[in-house]
Amino acid sequence: MGGLLNSKYGRGWTEHRKLAVNTFRIFGYGQRSFEHKISEESQFFLDAIDTYKGRPFDLKHLITNAVSNITNLIIFGERFTYEDTEFQHMIEIFSENVELAASASVFLYNAFPWIGILPFGKHQQLFKNAAEVYEFLHELIERVSENRKPQSPRHFVDAYLDEMDCNGNDPESTYSRENLIFSVGELIIAGTETTTNVLRWAVLFMALYPNIQGQVQKEIDVVIGPNQMPTLEEKSKMPYTEAVLHEVLRFCNIVPLGIFHATSKDTVVRGYTIPGGTTVITNLYSVHFDEKYWSNPEVFFPERFLDSNGQFVKKDAFIPFSLGRRHCLGEQLARMEMFLFFTSLLQRFHLHFPHGVIPELKPRLGMTLQPQPYLLSFIIFISFLNNLNVICLRHTH
Repeated sequence: MGGLLNSKYGRGWTEHRKLAVNTFRIFGYGQRSFEHKISEESQFFLDAIDTYKGRPFDLKHLITNAVSNITNLIIFGERFTYEDTEFQHMIEIFSENVELAASASVFLYNAFPWIGILPFGKHQQLFKNAAEVYEFLHELIERVSENRKPQSPRHFVDAYLDEMDCNGNDPESTYSRENLIFSVGELIIAGTETTTNVLRWAVLFMALYPNIQGQVQKEIDVVIGPNQMPTLEEKSKMPYTEAVLHEVLRFCNIVPLGIFHATSKDTVVRGYTIPGGTTVITNLYSVHFDEKYWSNPEVFFPERFLDSNGQFVKKDAFIPFSLGRRHCLGEQLARMEMFLFFTSLLQRFHLHFPHGVIPELKPRLGMTLQPQPYLLSFIIFISFLNNLNVICLRHTH
């Protein structure tokens, strides 16, 4: 099977990786208008939060929908409303499968495939979910490709079908309808699960540390103002906000083991011989908590990414998107989303736990580390500048 998350390099991985990278650039972050599309989605997201009128609720559903819609625009050329129950159900299944994939039952199945015949165990739920998602994606791909014009792609699905046409006479080609469905599913998981959980952790830590939240909102006030939509142009002028987002990525280790690698031939690393074809797992978690690189790594401290002048500084040991040929292909898009969603949210709302109830901070284990369910209240934020204007008006009168 060809695919994006296959640990073996081979032709299948190379073809699918190249197509995905090109598609994300052409239909995503490479478009000048794409930043506007993310900002537009953030407004749908904020308006949906507004409907709760400050009542506490779990943000997971809304934030998952908002983030997935950015990937959907690239894959399918369209977004799905937050009321589209069929698509929401599919996203929930994806999230459940990410957790199930790291369960003891599934690890046991991977080691001893013969237990697949047993009618119980979490691997059976994984199979059931996968079959349901496969059928849903098959029908969705058929719908979005109905009016396709060959060699005039509108999105990833069209581009993939064009590659199938061009390679139709090549018996070695890995492009197929089945691999299209697998690739779409992998892109949805990769584009939704990680960024969603980064933002969920970021929101959780802002409520947990009101002083940090206040400093971010002050920077938003000064650089962007209360009435202008955040844009990427301001990003370089907001070192503290950048430091906060980087500390969330370091501290929370959303994908602690990264994407699996594999040796293409016998390799010697620091005296250790690794046979060709060996799966190699990178422990990003250990790097981000290594005291050789980070002072008091167990403390959430955004200032570690600032110099003595308050300017943002890069750290060599900061590698949340992994390294090498298998680094996250959506890194640039994820960084755009994190900044625009995060700043838009804190520009409009003050975040706090209802009745001072602090949730469990121990993550839910899976292929990604996500926070436990938690409730937050989102109160309309009155910016410092607006307060200053009110004081000035009162003084003049």
